[in-house]
Amino acid sequence: MFLKFFFKQLSAQKQIDYLKKKGIMIGTRTKNKRKVYTYMLKDLFVEVYYKNDNENDSAEKVSLLSGLKNLNNYLEREFKTSF
Repeated sequence: MFLKFFFKQLSAQKQIDYLKKKGIMIGTRTKNKRKVYTYMLKDLFVEVYYKNDNENDSAEKVSLLSGLKNLNNYLEREFKTSF
């Protein structure tokens, strides 16, 4: 919980820097013809949309999910709405 609070206090660029330094990229997926990168920081999962879908560009959107159960529920809902 502290990590989520700490992470939200960072600027967008510092969030991305922190993710790349301390996080683990666990995958990418396509949503609405955009590439979404998912990172893990302990029990915090972060989805990032980058400009031009390039992870070397700046971030457009950052979404947070706490806990593996919430991530699974979210991905399951996303999967069901894709059909």
